[in-house]
Amino acid sequence: MIGYPLNYIEPVFRPPSEAGSLILQVTNGCSWNKCTFCEMYTAPQKKFSIKQQSEIEAELQRCAARLGTIRRVFLADGDAMALSFTRLENILLAIRAILPDVTRISSYCLPRNLKNKSIEQLKHLQELGLELLYIGAESGDDQVLAYVNKGETFATTAEAFAKSHAAGMKTSMIIINGLGGVALSEQHARASARLANLAQPNYLATLVLFFSGSQQRLKSGFDHGFQPLNQQQLFQEMEWFLSDLELEKTIFRSDHASNYLVLKGVLNKDKNRLLDQVRSALTGDKQIYLRDETDRGL
Repeated sequence: MIGYPLNYIEPVFRPPSEAGSLILQVTNGCSWNKCTFCEMYTAPQKKFSIKQQSEIEAELQRCAARLGTIRRVFLADGDAMALSFTRLENILLAIRAILPDVTRISSYCLPRNLKNKSIEQLKHLQELGLELLYIGAESGDDQVLAYVNKGETFATTAEAFAKSHAAGMKTSMIIINGLGGVALSEQHARASARLANLAQPNYLATLVLFFSGSQQRLKSGFDHGFQPLNQQQLFQEMEWFLSDLELEKTIFRSDHASNYLVLKGVLNKDKNRLLDQVRSALTGDKQIYLRDETDRGL
């Protein structure tokens, strides 16, 4: 777009719920970028890098001049929380000064991103507007996490959620349906439910393992091979997952473009209704809408 105020290094990804937000690319790519299931930042131009503060502020100034009132900002790319406390503080201060109407700032977050940030520092970032962290748990099962080279465990992920909540931040947990393959499907589902029960995230989202290219990198990490789940097996895994959830007031969404079956509700209030939808899909109920294969994607 001619005159667009932001300089993106494509591709740029965001959560579905940030569709109306200003996507501010403060980093490029992912500092870890070793997860074998992830194709998002594998292109050569997506090697991890940090945008200079002066460039960020110049982009914010252009946004203020050309885009009108901005209420929400999402800090991209996949790993903005890898930035130091000081860098994040400076970015948030700039947003506050240049875009005074912003009411919420959010970011993807790897659990390791919070290891060297104190609760007091996170509280300060929250006070500056960083309200919501999308934490990619992917699975609660340590065997699955090791096989996909996530670099995290049940314990490290649970600690990240606890730390975020202690700082007054809201959290969104992301789980990948089908990540353990057929052999580990049930333990992946039930361990992920245990993690969610412990973490009690404000939001919980599931997406389906999806590849546009080769799965060889993922398959190489599994000791006895990786067999992807078919549609019915994905529904069965979701049934195990939902059945084990014991959440107090978590907004649940399974509406990412990778999902066949779209599910929305509040858990555990809507648990029985959601389970009925999944079980209807399992029985092949033609009244249940399923996304066509050609409409799925990242």
